Amino acid sequence: MYLFRKTAAVLCAASMLSLTACSDSKIVKTYDKQVELKFSWWGNDSRNKYTIEAIEKFEELHPEIKVDMSYSEWSGYEMRNKVQMISDTEADVMQINFGWLSAYSQDGTGYYDINKLSEQIDLSNFEQSALDYGIKGDALNAVPIAMNTQTVYINKTIYDKYGLDVPKTWDDLFKAAAVMSADGIYPMSAASKSLWLYLITYTEQARGKSFQTDSGELNFNAEDFTEMFTFYKRLVDEKVLPQAEHYERLSLDDEEYAGCVAWVSDAANYFGSAIEKGRTIVIADYTTIDGGSQGAGWYAKPATMYAVSKDTEHPKEAGMLLDFLLNSSEMAELQGVEKGIPLSKSAQSAIQSQMNGLQYDASQKMNGVEMRQLTAVMEDGDLIDEFFTASNEVLFDKATVEETANIFYNTAKGHFEK
Repeated sequence: MYLFRKTAAVLCAASMLSLTACSDSKIVKTYDKQVELKFSWWGNDSRNKYTIEAIEKFEELHPEIKVDMSYSEWSGYEMRNKVQMISDTEADVMQINFGWLSAYSQDGTGYYDINKLSEQIDLSNFEQSALDYGIKGDALNAVPIAMNTQTVYINKTIYDKYGLDVPKTWDDLFKAAAVMSADGIYPMSAASKSLWLYLITYTEQARGKSFQTDSGELNFNAEDFTEMFTFYKRLVDEKVLPQAEHYERLSLDDEEYAGCVAWVSDAANYFGSAIEKGRTIVIADYTTIDGGSQGAGWYAKPATMYAVSKDTEHPKEAGMLLDFLLNSSEMAELQGVEKGIPLSKSAQSAIQSQMNGLQYDASQKMNGVEMRQLTAVMEDGDLIDEFFTASNEVLFDKATVEETANIFYNTAKGHFEK
């Protein structure tokens, strides 16, 4: 359900007074008129709670600014954001997905140029390589909060039960399925987008080529997609993982899945229940064909980003809020590593004591591993849906894998030509 909340700043006296005591120990300036900013984000109950608390702290520090907060779960937020961007009604400051930069600001004019807010935002906290993710055209359209990649999580308690080592290769997964399937347990699982990217990983390793060229063109051909469809069918047929449409996140809690491929930023959401039960959840190596190069076929992107509306009437105040969200100790301490290890140096310094846990381990796994940059077309929801719809033709023997791959190749080319 989409939620909307207005949080007034703490005002402690009539507006005719310039200073007044709010308590025995705190003095807060009052204002005849406040600047109102809109701030939007997506998240679960836990993320919403700490973000609201952080904004209330911001308002205490800046009583001249009132922040109207809007938030929802991902699916509702994504749809609402699309409508708002088309109608130019987006929030002044907003959490955005990396792919939206290409969707709404291909030339850099779809969002505000954050470089113009350098007096409000301490960009020196970020390496230029991190800021580069937010540049479109000549404009810094967004700043990444943390980095993200698909990660292999394993319920080691289940694997130990069957006397199996934590899997490193695709063959390890098939060997685990041969043992676990008799008890109705899948050694691996993945939601549709994660599974799509996981299949690309395998196909890149097997075919020795990338999904797209450095210039952004489709690099897979019909033969490559034949490999991809064939391997997916084998994974499903041999009970390595459930068919995409049959995936249920709650099956992780019920221990019907012994592993999962998911984002770094989703670690706590996917495995909190298992950890509470005392299960040992570990970060496995990035799956390879022969235990070779850990980065081959794997992609990274910003976990999430913050952007400012190109139409904001209050860029200075929007910059102040953005700096608070990215760099302040108040926000950092509340957020911790829930979105991954923060890229801001000052945020990292504020949460040294929180640098632990599953999400931290998943973030650390990325360090020192060279991965390609995930592109917007690789996260195209329509393309992903079309792949799994086509896959069903193969899974249920309605068409040959070659016929399906040829048709899907033409479909994929169409998405690259948009």
